[in-house]
Amino acid sequence: MSPIRAAVLPAVGAPLEIADIELPEPGPGQVRVRLAAAGVCHSDLSLSNGTMRVPVPAVLGHEGSGTVVSVGEGVTHVAPGDEVVLNWAPSCGTCHPCSLGEVWLCADALTGAGNVHARTQDGTELHPGLNVAAFAEETVVAARCVLPVPDGVPLADAALLGCAVLTGWGAVHHSARVREGETVAVYGVGGVGLAALQAARIAGASTVVAVDVSPEKEALARAAGATEYVVASATTAKDIRKLTGGQGVDVAVECVGRAVTIRTAWESTRRGGRTTVVGIGGKDQQVTFNALEIFHWGRTLAGCVYGNSNPAEDLPVIAEHIRAGRFDLGSLVTERITLDGIPGAFDNMLAGKGGRALVVFP
Repeated sequence: MSPIRAAVLPAVGAPLEIADIELPEPGPGQVRVRLAAAGVCHSDLSLSNGTMRVPVPAVLGHEGSGTVVSVGEGVTHVAPGDEVVLNWAPSCGTCHPCSLGEVWLCADALTGAGNVHARTQDGTELHPGLNVAAFAEETVVAARCVLPVPDGVPLADAALLGCAVLTGWGAVHHSARVREGETVAVYGVGGVGLAALQAARIAGASTVVAVDVSPEKEALARAAGATEYVVASATTAKDIRKLTGGQGVDVAVECVGRAVTIRTAWESTRRGGRTTVVGIGGKDQQVTFNALEIFHWGRTLAGCVYGNSNPAEDLPVIAEHIRAGRFDLGSLVTERITLDGIPGAFDNMLAGKGGRALVVFP
């Protein structure tokens, strides 16, 4: 067992450490993958600061792609040399949500996060953040955590399919169910927001409003499909109603996870409009409504987990749009970095800078 480099979270709230770790060979039902790329997602930041709970110490990273190095006993759907996308939330197929077809709510999806994944050089046990531990040169995952990279999709860019794209695409097509001709507002122009903007354009939305705190993201948003751009302020909801004939948009997709943004997204929809919340907020983020406005406006507010997606079914559909040139994976990436650049990517997310940072392995 030769050591590999990985980004390790030693404790909640502690800085990430780039360290050599010892990764075991795959056991029965497991696959070893050499990473080609890993996206730096806001969920990784949420894990590091305690907004989402994770056993620590852990190797973070849940959005990745790579090449199969070896497989354990009983694995037959992939073989060494296959290019794969990592699926951080694999469905078990047997729990109650899975039996209802709601695989994105699988009760057992994250059970692997509590396993011992690897060890540091001094023998300290490490857990796999969100199952797949993609912030490392190589990883060992359960076989159900790997899916074939669709034909025609570059291996490094395919990492984005593992979270940002499935989440943004699914928020538009599965949760909000945007119809041709509808108007859409997307709050937050990060990796997921950029994917949602492209998905709204592909769905045939007539007006697509991008909202972000940063004026510098306008060009990114318009390239993804935004027809209007609004810099977030105290008047955002009013500004969006002005852009839509005084009515408000049919659909708002919130990709930030802050109480004020969720409330604003809801207020920016028309009477009877639909708001899908993708962003992951903390328990301290309380969103309030009064009973009369809920009745009067007749709006819908819905949570959205992993885009309400089934990766096995959605990836081939998205891949067809990629091959046809309708969905541009590469445009989500505003920075390509090494493992050592992950802390800086976290800082950029906190500052609201850029789209997706992609860790690219040599």
